[in-house]
Amino acid sequence: MSFSTLGLSNEIIRAVTERGYTKPTPIQMQAIPAVLSGGDILAGAQTGTGKTASFTLPLLHRLSSADNGIEKTPDTYPRIRALILTPTRELAAQVQESVYEYGKYSNLRSMAMFGGVSINPQKRRLRNGIDILVATPGRLLDHVQQGTVNLSEIEVLVLDEADRMLDMGFIRDIRRILSLLPKQRQNLLFFATFSEKIKALAAGLLNNPTMIEVAQRNVTADTVAQKVYQVDYDKKRQLLAHLIKQDNWYQVLVFTRTKHGADRLVKQLTEDRIQALAIHGNKSQTARTFALSKFKSGSLQVLVATDIAARGLDISDLPHVVNYDLPNVPEDYVHRIGRTGRAGAKGEAVSLVCADEHPLLMDIEKLIAQKLPREAIAGFVSNQHYNTESTQGKNRPKTGQVQRTSRSGGNSAARTVVGGQKSGGKKPGARRSDKRDR
Repeated sequence: MSFSTLGLSNEIIRAVTERGYTKPTPIQMQAIPAVLSGGDILAGAQTGTGKTASFTLPLLHRLSSADNGIEKTPDTYPRIRALILTPTRELAAQVQESVYEYGKYSNLRSMAMFGGVSINPQKRRLRNGIDILVATPGRLLDHVQQGTVNLSEIEVLVLDEADRMLDMGFIRDIRRILSLLPKQRQNLLFFATFSEKIKALAAGLLNNPTMIEVAQRNVTADTVAQKVYQVDYDKKRQLLAHLIKQDNWYQVLVFTRTKHGADRLVKQLTEDRIQALAIHGNKSQTARTFALSKFKSGSLQVLVATDIAARGLDISDLPHVVNYDLPNVPEDYVHRIGRTGRAGAKGEAVSLVCADEHPLLMDIEKLIAQKLPREAIAGFVSNQHYNTESTQGKNRPKTGQVQRTSRSGGNSAARTVVGGQKSGGKKPGARRSDKRDR
C-alpha cells in the first residue's frame, strides 16, 4: 500500500515523498482514513511508529480541501481552525516541523506556541493569521488570559501524547481549554500507554470514537534490545563511562530521575572526557534547543535528560538509550526506550540497576510482561542483596535511593531518598515542576 491509496491530495503526497517516505506505517494506514472520515479517534501506538504523520497528514488534507484556494490576508484570516496540544516544548516543536514540511505545498499557516521564550513574537504571528496551532497547555492559557488567541472556531482538536499530559498534571488546563472550544468539532486523542486516566478522558471527550491500536498495550518495540546491569549505586557513573568508551558509543541518550542528578552526571562525564549536556525543565529554552540540536547533528556524544524529555525527542537512528536511574512510574520506561528502535531501526536500551531499584525493575517487567536479561561486567558486579518483591501494593523502601510515585493525580509527589536526604519532593497540592514547562 502507498500513501496515494489513502485518499490524500497530490500536494501532500509530494511533500511526504520528498521526505523519503513511500509506504505508510500500520498506524498511518488505519488512522489516516479514519481521520479523513471526520469522526473522533482514540488511537494507541508505540513511539517511533509514525504517529505524528497519522494525524498531521489527514488534518492538512481536510483543512486544505475546505480552503478553496482563497488567498489569506490578516483581514480574511482571523480564525484558528485546528489545535494540537502536546505535553512538552520539544514535542510541540517537532510536531510543528512535521506540519510545516508536510503542508509546504498548501495555503495553510501554522505555528508552535510554548513557554521558555518571549511571548511577543507569538502574538505577532497570531495577528497575521494561523490555521493550525501547536501548543503546550500552559503557554496557550497565557495567551487566552491576555486575549491574544481565539479558540471559538476550532474544527479539529488533537491531544498528542495525552497519557503524558495527564501524568504531568495537565488535566485542569485541558479541561479549561476544552471549555473554550466549540462543541461541534472533531477530536483526535493519541496515546502511547493506556490507563484508567486515558479511559476517563476519552469517555468525557470523544463521541462514538473509532478505536485504533496497532500493537499490544504497554509493550516495548521488538527492534529494541534490552538488558540490565546490576551495579552498586556508587559505581553507576564509572560503568556508564566504561560502556561508552569500551563499546565506542557515539550517540547516547541517558535518563536520570532528577534535574540535579542530570546536571551532576554531565559534570562527571565531562571530567571523564566524554562530551555531555543536560536537558530538563530547569534549563532555559535556548539551552535546551542548543543541546538537542547538537545531539541530533551528531556533534554531542551524550545527552542527559529527565522524563520531561521522554516524549518528543525524535532522533533518527539513535543507537543507545541508558536508564541511569529507573523511572518511578513503570510506563515511563516504555516511553524512554521508545527513543531508540524507531521506524524499524535497531536500538539498544541499557538499565543500570542498584539493589534498591530492584522493586522498580520488577514493576517494569510486570508491565511489559517480560523478564529483562541481566548482564555483568568484571569490576562492576554488585554484591548487594536484590529485593525480589514488587513495590506495587506494598510499603515503600525505608532506606536506599528510590521510592515509587503515586499516579493518583496531577498533584502526586515524586520523592527520592539518597543517603537519607530527601530531594525532588513536593508538598501535597504544590505545582509540579514539569508543569512549568509551558
